[in-house]
Amino acid sequence: MIDTVTDGMVAVTTVAPRSDSPVSWAAVIGGGLAGTAVSVILLALGTGIGLASISAWPGLGVTAITFGVTSAIWLIIVQWLSSAMGGYLAGRLRTKWVGIHTDEAFFRDTVHGFLSWALSVVIGASLLAFATSWAVSGVARSATTVAAATAQGSAQGAAAREVSDPTGYLVDTLFRSNQQGATASQSDPRAEAMRMLAADLRNGDVPDTDKAYLAQLVSVRTGLSQADAMTRVDDVIAKVKTAVATVRHEADATRKAASYASFFTAFALLIGAFIASAAGALGGRHRDQF
Repeated sequence: MIDTVTDGMVAVTTVAPRSDSPVSWAAVIGGGLAGTAVSVILLALGTGIGLASISAWPGLGVTAITFGVTSAIWLIIVQWLSSAMGGYLAGRLRTKWVGIHTDEAFFRDTVHGFLSWALSVVIGASLLAFATSWAVSGVARSATTVAAATAQGSAQGAAAREVSDPTGYLVDTLFRSNQQGATASQSDPRAEAMRMLAADLRNGDVPDTDKAYLAQLVSVRTGLSQADAMTRVDDVIAKVKTAVATVRHEADATRKAASYASFFTAFALLIGAFIASAAGALGGRHRDQF
């Protein structure tokens, strides 16, 4: 809107500020949806390729390291292509601005590309949260079924609780006896032995007193000599330690894999934000030229 005021020989012209928004939300939404669609297509393709490259049989398929590196590279490619598509469309489809500086137009175009990327990320995160919620609800239903089945075997559940309860081992030490008859009176010493091993291995090792007592239980139960029973106890303890070390190693490997996946995801998203912003500027330039 232009108002002209004439005062003698002087004409003053004032231009009212434009009320148009510098953001073309329709273009941003369109670019974000397009980027999300491309991401879904590429992720589905990558999932298919990944499942085809691995195998449950030993010696077949790619190794875990190769699979992890390939997945990280593919995630970057997904972000690259989807962000470029969404950002370019957001910049190319935005409303053409008239009467603004070239630098301002460049800034707005990059912002359009960035906003389309942000919208695509929000949509993807929402879909992931929905899928996670659905999976968790499925696990909860399975847990309910398992709980109902476990209620029918309360004796086994009580035994499991005794093994995990550290006070059970301490109570056993109160009534421990070195008399052969007292030890033999136990109908099944497995529960006490399990509590003993669980408590000792939580602390790192089995003391000699517990080893001797276990050997006594084995000797009475099996008829072996004390020396042979001690040998059997040492072998079992060594195997249990190996199994515990394997579980801890696998848990640590899982933790590291999750950490690396988080870093690669953040890196890929940063690349996507940059690519979307650059593509938005390119799309806006093409929009102004043509």
